[in-house]
Formats: sequence, structure tokens, C-alpha cells
Amino acid sequence: MITRRSFVAAASALPLALAASEKKPNIVFILCDDLGYGDLGCYGSSIKTPNLDRLAADGIRFTNFDSADPVCSPSRAALLTGRYPTRVGVPRVFFPQDAEGLNLDETTLANVAKAQGYKTACFGKWHLGRPDRYLPTSRGFDHYFGIPYSNDMTPRVLLEDTKVVEETANLETLTQRYTERAIQFIRESAGSPFFLYLPHTFPHIPLAVSDRFRGKSSQGLYGDVVEELDWSVGEVLGELKRAGLERDTLVMFSSDNGPWYQGSPGKLRGRKTTTYEGGVREPFIARWPGKILPGQTSDAVTSMLDIFPTVTRLIGGTLPKKPLDGIDIWPLLIGAKKSIDREALLYFDNWDLQCARWKEWKLHLARHNSSTYSAAPVGGRRNFVLPRPELYNLVLDPEESYDVAPAHLEIVADIQARIEKLLAGFPEPVKQAYAESKARKVDPATPIGARPRALEN
Repeated sequence: MITRRSFVAAASALPLALAASEKKPNIVFILCDDLGYGDLGCYGSSIKTPNLDRLAADGIRFTNFDSADPVCSPSRAALLTGRYPTRVGVPRVFFPQDAEGLNLDETTLANVAKAQGYKTACFGKWHLGRPDRYLPTSRGFDHYFGIPYSNDMTPRVLLEDTKVVEETANLETLTQRYTERAIQFIRESAGSPFFLYLPHTFPHIPLAVSDRFRGKSSQGLYGDVVEELDWSVGEVLGELKRAGLERDTLVMFSSDNGPWYQGSPGKLRGRKTTTYEGGVREPFIARWPGKILPGQTSDAVTSMLDIFPTVTRLIGGTLPKKPLDGIDIWPLLIGAKKSIDREALLYFDNWDLQCARWKEWKLHLARHNSSTYSAAPVGGRRNFVLPRPELYNLVLDPEESYDVAPAHLEIVADIQARIEKLLAGFPEPVKQAYAESKARKVDPATPIGARPRALEN
């Protein structure tokens, strides 16, 4: 009889076994754009997401998964490199006219997989550089099909590898076409391990949906879009089952950041672009029948940064020489551990450090709300440095409503010391921005009239 203990023991040894075995797992990572923490049924939404709910029931659902950044390009860089976006040349969102992208000397997860004999494909939003040398086919992916940036940017071209196949992409059929490509890729990869990266364009605005799903939900167009995304997940899972690959495939699902103008962060404070939890905490679900026990929920602190080292070790890949910021969370996925010790997680806005998360604590140092909340722009950026750090206990107060810094000065000091140590190894723009922020810090005892004018608001 197989017990939970024997199941976990066998799964715990898996990464070592895979390194010496010819049989390697397929990897499927499905990423949504601007999907909120509270937008799935299994996370409390009234939007119907039966396929994702079933994915969670068949595997593990995380409740403390951090996207590594509250906007698109940086979080995707974190996913594919396991390194902070500020380390890899992606501190901000890229635009179609930008000449740069993810640093060319960075190793992507697709590079690692390809070196291990994997077939690789990316179907959907890329957003890590528009010039050909930055596109997926130059970064380890055999094939690419999708809009290379956000669907609200122009020109809204649709690419096949590096060739423009639609000058203005038809958004209404986009989710269906990505799904069709994903299914075709799975079929064509028979007999070979594969890495399928499916970064959907939606529910980023402008929203669009196929005729089949228009008006289907009770939550308006946004609900229709999410339900079509759920359908897409079901189609991919169905193809894996038809192909007899369910037990050979690790499937993961998440979102790049919190919801923007629509969608729900659940009970969390903040939305996309903010470093409150609503901007950075995302759904994260993983399933691998026979390896990951079904029906699990984990509240362990995890990050988009963790995907790279976890998958690299699972497929027997070689970790890059550059330092990684993510950790291997395989013990969490299989339930062998409830938590893993890790260093503080940092939250940036552009080059500016905003917050740090350590265990149940989150320390806010600065905030980028609007130009109202800033003194003189720093390097073209506007960053409001808090008069004193704010500390929140995210276990007791996930809404970040009660600043407990005065009662836990030792925790504040500990996290600040961790920040100083970590930032010493970051690129110069990060260290410079942090030094400038500290220089602009206002003593809360300073009379209002003596403060920079913008801080009087």
C-alpha cells in the first residue's frame, strides 16, 4: 500500500533520479496577463473556472505566491531567469519602439531546456524585447506565435517566429489561436520532452472574446474573457490526457501581476503597478499526477523567481554561473516541507526599492502612487519615500491595513539590515536609487512647513 510518507519519499528523490534518467518531465507553464488573485473560483471568485479549479484539486494551490514585480515585463524576466528584473536589464515595461530587451547574456529557462534535448515553444505575449535578437526564437524557443508586447500597444502586430503575419492582430480569436498552437505543439512533440510556455494576452485590456464565450458569464466581458482562458486550460489538459502524457507533465499556472482596471485582487490591498499585495500576490497552481499529491494548499512564501531553479533541477539542467534569487521549491510542491528558509524578497518599482518581504513580515520603505507623492524626480522617476518604514504582518493582516512598525522595531531593523546586505550585490542603478531615496528621507518629526512641498499633501 502506498502511504503519504512513501509517496513523498519517492517524490523527494525525483530531481536526483531525473539527472541520471533518460525520461524527463514535460513542462507546461500557463501565464495570464493582469489576472487578479481573486479572479478564479478556487481563490474565491464567482467567475466560473472549472478547469482551473480541477487543476488545483488535482495538485497544489499556493496562497502566498509573489509575482516578483507589479508590472508585465519585469515579472516575465523573473520567471524565465530566476533573477530579479533589476539584475537582468528589465526594470520597467518595454514598448514597441524600445531598442533593448532582456539582457542577451542571461540564460533563460528555454535555453536550459533546449540544452537538455527539449522541444520548446512560446505562444502568446512575450514582452521582453521587440528587436529580433530579443524575441523568443533568439532566447531558446524553437517556435513563437503571438503579440510581442501588450495588446494596448501599437502597432499591434502578430508574429510567427519573427515574421509579421497580421499587421493588427484580431483579438477576438487570440485565445483560441494560442490554444490551437499549444495543442498542435504537444502533438508534434510526441516522443520528445517539451517545454510549453503559454503566456496569454488576456485579461489585459483591451478585452476581447470569441463569439462562443461572449455573454456567457454573469460577470460581463471580463468574466467572459476569464472563462475563455479557463476553457483554454481545459483544452491543454485534455490534450495531455489524450496523448497519455498526464503523468509525465508538470503543469503550472499563474499571472504576471495583479489586476489593472478590472478584475479582483480578492481582499488584498492594491492593484497592478502597486507593491501592495494586490499588485504582486498571484494565483499559483501546480499539478503532476503521481508526483504532486492532490488537494494540497500551501501558504509558504514563494515567488515567480523560484520557477527557474525548480524546473532546471527537475529536468537535470545546469544552473547558470550568475547568482539566482529564486530557490528550489520542489519540497513544497510535493508536501515534504511546509516552508523553506529564504532571504527577504525585494519589491521594486523601476530601479527603486519599495518593499521587502521576510517570512510573515512586509516592510514598506517607499511608494510610487502618483506625481502628487514625490519631491523632485530622481533620474526621471517619481518615488515617494515614506517618512518612516511601515511594517505589516501579512498572516494577521493580509490587507496591509495596520502598520505595526512601532511595536516591532527589532523586525524593522532586521529587515533593513537584510536589504542593505542584498543590495550590495545589485547593479549600480539600484544602489544609486537606494542611496538617493535614503538621502531624501524625511524625519517624521520635521515640521510640515519644512518638508519638501510635495510631501505636505
